[in-house]
Amino acid sequence: MRTDSRQVSRPPGPRGVTARRAVLGARRDPLGFLVRIWREYGDVVYFKAGPFHVYLVSDPEHIRDVLVTNNSKFMKGQGLQEMKRLLGEGLLTSEGELHKRQRRLIQPMFHHKRIHGYGDVMVERSVRMCESWKDGQTLDVHQQMMRLTLSIVAKTLFDTDIEDRDANRVAEALATSLGLFDRVTSPLFQLFMRVPASPVMRRFQRAKETLDEIVYGMIRERRKTGDRGDLLSTLLLAQEDGGEQMNDLQVRDEAITIFLAGHETTANALTWTWYLLSQHPEVQAKLHEELDTVLGDRPPTVADLENLPYTQRVLSEAMRLYPPAWILGRRALADHEIDGYRIPEGSIVVAAQYLVHHDSRWFPDPYRFDPDRWLPEQAASRPKFSYFPFGGGQRLCIGEPFAWMEGELLLATLAQRWTPRLVRGHPVELSPVVTLRPKHGMKMTVHAR
Repeated sequence: MRTDSRQVSRPPGPRGVTARRAVLGARRDPLGFLVRIWREYGDVVYFKAGPFHVYLVSDPEHIRDVLVTNNSKFMKGQGLQEMKRLLGEGLLTSEGELHKRQRRLIQPMFHHKRIHGYGDVMVERSVRMCESWKDGQTLDVHQQMMRLTLSIVAKTLFDTDIEDRDANRVAEALATSLGLFDRVTSPLFQLFMRVPASPVMRRFQRAKETLDEIVYGMIRERRKTGDRGDLLSTLLLAQEDGGEQMNDLQVRDEAITIFLAGHETTANALTWTWYLLSQHPEVQAKLHEELDTVLGDRPPTVADLENLPYTQRVLSEAMRLYPPAWILGRRALADHEIDGYRIPEGSIVVAAQYLVHHDSRWFPDPYRFDPDRWLPEQAASRPKFSYFPFGGGQRLCIGEPFAWMEGELLLATLAQRWTPRLVRGHPVELSPVVTLRPKHGMKMTVHAR
């Protein structure tokens, strides 16, 4: 252990009036705030946000230390603790033995053999969307991707067909919940909780009630129809240590978590991919060439993915530039040392995928869209946690293999038939809530190939 003065001093960061102004600005532009202090102060930065002492870490080795080497000294951060108001004790928010038990229960649903079986549904739903588009039609591609991935997660993991009305209701409820996330994680949210008639709480409560209505309806229906071999059946048949089955509330928490995580991230990744392709016709042409050569006119299958390396590189690079999960946080359960600085118990440690993915040490000219960064020799030369769109360690996203396969199959199926182009003048801005969404959607015209 180091004994220099850093053990008793805090890392560099905004102080005094500068800090107060900076943190107030962070409410309006949290991503911009983190980018500024990272560039100014370096790989370990301290700042105070309300009652929270926050340490921003951006070196891949420091991130590995928190997520892997010393993961037992940390728990999920404040943001996801507050998201329990929506997600309950689901896999994303639960801790300790409950999390381990639930992960063991759900893990078999994401075994590679079972995931491969989902491929046909993914392609079939994508082809159906392709056939619903009209040449020259203007669409909000973000909304379209949300609808598509929601349909896929409902069918593959819950063996449920969500009709258009319910799909819209779920998408709107999730969008409302995520849009309120910055307020939910604020210390001021406690005030809103004491004033249930406030506009913020009314919107949050309506969104939660919509999701509950749909998910509890699925649970009731499945209890009547019995085991279908899907995730929902697995949850309903699972037994506690004492021999009792999970109650509806426990099943509801896991189901809503899977709905959120199972469609939100992939939809955002694909939306940003379409945007990047529309801005880089040379990349789009190379993607089309690969798809035409390997697939011809037939839809892709899971077996084709190993022969579509450029398709995978395009998606990998899009998630580098626009990581759907753009930030993660942990609360220190005990004092810990990072780079010689003491991180006191109770502090919040933050690692932002967006920052590390745009670090020129690992990605020269980091804001340039270059899928060839992911050629095997280039990817192998970088530290592991220079790229971590799905987190890492024991809390690595359980659905990562599902998401990769889904993203590649949907990209291949849609790009094989359509070329989206950004509507002239459409504003493209980031909305960094739980995920990195396009603030104004993504208005594009779709052109048949």
